[in-house]
Amino acid sequence: MSRHSSLAMATASSPDGRSLASASASIPSEPASGFTISDLARDFGVTLRTLRFYESRGLLSPARSGMTRIYSGRDRARLALILKGKQLGFTLVEIRAMLSNEERKHGADGEASASVGGLQLTRNQISEQLELLRSQHSEIESAIAELEATLSKLGRS
Repeated sequence: MSRHSSLAMATASSPDGRSLASASASIPSEPASGFTISDLARDFGVTLRTLRFYESRGLLSPARSGMTRIYSGRDRARLALILKGKQLGFTLVEIRAMLSNEERKHGADGEASASVGGLQLTRNQISEQLELLRSQHSEIESAIAELEATLSKLGRS
């Protein structure tokens, strides 16, 4: 699915509605054995399938103990950033690049960046994403207006 046609965005909140920042702040530090896939799914309100998908795309790299995935604190932090990126409407390819840049060093190219929910974004990335989201917002408003008008016509029949 292209990022321009996607109208739905993932939310980055815990199951009880807290934002990721407050949810992750209240979660105890990494246990000595790490986190299971069930721990992360529960804590971040995502499915096991979602976590496996992120792993298959190289975004998460859990260790293995037999067939059991063991996620580190680093994996947990990366998941928080992935979900924040999705909430902001970035594609997984874009998120992967952001995570890669994070690991190489903040703003290595000298361009100023700012943290948005833990993601380091450049002025250009923020501007482009705002433009895309405003465009999608406009398209959604037009679709809603058209459907409401049609529904109204049906109500009069």
